[in-house]
Amino acid sequence: MAQNEAVDVVLVGAGIMSATLAVLLKELDPAIKLEVVELMDSGAAESSNPWNNAGTGHAGLCELNYTPQAADGSIDIKKAVHINTQFEVSRQFWAYLSKKGAFSSPRAFINPVPHLSYVEGEKGIDFLKKRFELLKQHHAFAEMEYTEDKSVMNEWMPLMMPGRPADQKIAATRVMKGTDVNFGALTNKLLKHLANAPDAQVKYSKRVTGLRRNGSGWTVSIKDVNSGNSREVDARFVFLGAGGAALPLLQQSGIEESKGFGGFPVSGQWLRCDNPEVVKKHQAKVYSQAAVGSPPMSVPHLDTRVVDGKTSLLFGPYAGFTTKFLKHGSFMDLPLSVRMSNIGPMLAVARDNMDLTKYLVSEVMQSMEQRLDSLRRFYPEAKAEDWRLEVAGQRVQIIKKDPKKGGVLQFGTELVASKDGSLAALLGASPGASVTVSIMLELIERCFPEKTKGAWAGKLKEIFPAREKVLAADAALYHKISAHNDEALGLVESSPAQSYA
Repeated sequence: MAQNEAVDVVLVGAGIMSATLAVLLKELDPAIKLEVVELMDSGAAESSNPWNNAGTGHAGLCELNYTPQAADGSIDIKKAVHINTQFEVSRQFWAYLSKKGAFSSPRAFINPVPHLSYVEGEKGIDFLKKRFELLKQHHAFAEMEYTEDKSVMNEWMPLMMPGRPADQKIAATRVMKGTDVNFGALTNKLLKHLANAPDAQVKYSKRVTGLRRNGSGWTVSIKDVNSGNSREVDARFVFLGAGGAALPLLQQSGIEESKGFGGFPVSGQWLRCDNPEVVKKHQAKVYSQAAVGSPPMSVPHLDTRVVDGKTSLLFGPYAGFTTKFLKHGSFMDLPLSVRMSNIGPMLAVARDNMDLTKYLVSEVMQSMEQRLDSLRRFYPEAKAEDWRLEVAGQRVQIIKKDPKKGGVLQFGTELVASKDGSLAALLGASPGASVTVSIMLELIERCFPEKTKGAWAGKLKEIFPAREKVLAADAALYHKISAHNDEALGLVESSPAQSYA
């Protein structure tokens, strides 16, 4: 009987997560043998595709749901600070690769775009002002500006101001050093860099059909979707980074840690404008507050997007419901994910989230005119002919066991790893792509603990001079590293090369 091909690592899915982990592992151990397998015929075809996500470069600068307000009126900024420092860790990795010459022209995937928050009414203004005063005290948000002056807002967001009622109470904050990130372009740069490395393969049009224990590792069955031919690969470590498809594969692995997890798929749509006359009047990402009773992923925003050198505007997202786990998936994805171990949590979530289900169904049923009405809250003079509907990527929100409620719906990402560290999966959605590097570093620390403390420690310190906690606490170091990253990524006018030393 023919011997299976053997590799050190198999990564399922060629999105931003697998691409980042694969390149990171190759930097830490150039001799590592790895294979990326992807169902589609190209990389970044699902959630990493630039039209399937907002590309905000989430840094907590404008997203109001990252600074929740408690019933007593107090505002917690911890999550915004944490996401900001996680994004700075991502930028350290991209800056390191750019300096090394791993990929040319960072501006092909990252561009400076101011990040604004915008609110209406006295309650919204009170919240934004209090949030601003708290964030401004932290060094990561020191450059934030606040205004209730409409003439200033006219400079900040000229597209959004004409046509408003004269007596409307509004306020905004702005941070100039926000970014727009094309995660599709970044993913493909990482995959290209990887494909040029020895003992690293990226294989497309391949479906993982089996996953079974094999001693201390795994045997992965892989089928070519074009020829129908199958092969088996033995791997010491497997990463399931296949977006919505990660959950069914995790269930197939049978690891104890997978029990009780379910998925709740949410689809999305955007309104997109490519009219250059409109686009040039809005150079910003402007986030507002979600409507009362709607979920966090429904926070409306009007965004500048830079994709393949062309600038467009996106407005949304408009949520929806489908039983597919991937944009190119099957309507059977959700029903086939139900197991004895997760049916309890899934039913509990269905019971406790009827409002969310009704909201998603109502979003699906919206007419184009209703969608334009939402846009006109931001941009009162929007014309229907300038906008078209763009279908976004699928997000599979996590359902997990909860001792009190039976099951909870979780918005965010979750890393699930086997006890022996031989298999890991990433479930969930936002802020996802922006904090990929932090999530993959956590995976490496959990699944390769001896190496991160030993052979890989020096290289990790070289790539990441400061991690999240240090960046959050040390203002001088934060500014130094942030300035270095700006320069390496071409986000500022070229200055003499700075070093961390």
